[in-house]
Amino acid sequence: MEFDNEAAFGLLEKIKRGDEQAFATLYKSLSRRIFAFALNQVHDEGKAEEIVVDTMHEVWKKPEQFNGTSKLSTWVLGIARFKVLNSFRDAKHNHDELNEEIAESVESEAHTPYEALVEVQREQGVKRCMAKLSDEHRECMHLVFYEGLALAEIAELQSCPENTVKTRLFHARQKIKNCLRMLLESEGNTVPE
Repeated sequence: MEFDNEAAFGLLEKIKRGDEQAFATLYKSLSRRIFAFALNQVHDEGKAEEIVVDTMHEVWKKPEQFNGTSKLSTWVLGIARFKVLNSFRDAKHNHDELNEEIAESVESEAHTPYEALVEVQREQGVKRCMAKLSDEHRECMHLVFYEGLALAEIAELQSCPENTVKTRLFHARQKIKNCLRMLLESEGNTVPE
């Protein structure tokens, strides 16, 4: 559920007064989104769940910090991003493997076992290509394609100009395209130009 800023202010006003039901509504609406964002960054389910809890705890403690100049989800993802960055400062994380459970949760379009195998191999290839991106590029790609955020919102989250976000996305797409091209060529498939 996406809240407009007016509805968000109303919900956060209730949270300021200690309304646990309003907080539960907000938590239910945003927790999966925060989890997906955090998991994409830390590649550890336990750590991602911890980031969800820490993020929402921050919202519970300081709902007055939401000023309504952005979407509620942008503000909350900004808190989550800060928690992710803190987790990187606190401990080194292994970024080499992406969580396989995400791939399992996506329903397969394959009709035969061979098609299913090819689909899994391609998904793994895309994940390997994504893992090769820098943290900033991977985060931009995730925020655009999985979170559906606008460039201005990503710029706000990453504390950079909107043109920097555009440049990061351009380079990330080029790197993904080249990586996938090499993957397809290694499979013996012809690559369309």
